[in-house]
Amino acid sequence: MESGPKTMTQTADDLVFIAAIAGAHGVKGECKVKSFAGEPDAAFSYGAFRDADGAVLLTPKSWRAVKDGFIVRFAESLTRDQAQALKGTRLHIPRAALPALEDDEFYHADLIGLKVQALDGSAMGTLRAIHDFGSGDLLEITGTPGRNGPWMLPFTRDFVPHVSIGDGVITIDPPEEVGSKAEEEAGE
Repeated sequence: MESGPKTMTQTADDLVFIAAIAGAHGVKGECKVKSFAGEPDAAFSYGAFRDADGAVLLTPKSWRAVKDGFIVRFAESLTRDQAQALKGTRLHIPRAALPALEDDEFYHADLIGLKVQALDGSAMGTLRAIHDFGSGDLLEITGTPGRNGPWMLPFTRDFVPHVSIGDGVITIDPPEEVGSKAEEEAGE
């Protein structure tokens, strides 16, 4: 058991999940890394990666794009076994390192967990995740009245006309089949 206080340079609220280690690459301690940044290679230009508690984990030194990710050499010396042991590690950066956002731009991390409501204000559930399977962002919404499981909605202005992070609400214009099921449940 460790003794003494743990020092952190960032709080968890000041961190943004930006990449994950997919495993070792080669025998020189390089790692394959999946980036979740809007511009994927930008994830490596924000300085040291941190764990969820804010402790510095690894500092990207060089990187190159490969299919489904990047091969990254870190400033910290790693063996192949150490690199492989990091598989699945989530990498965070300080929010302050990210560029300022334009109006109507959001970091995905800020949207997860927000309430989702229809145009008329009726509850439509909670935003569980945001996915991109190659054709644009999809919102995964859960807890919708009348639905037995999560469902997806394209993250476009037509379907998502308003987001208020301050109010903790995403307003959607749901497809008719989703809206009618929610109305039926509310009317019962």
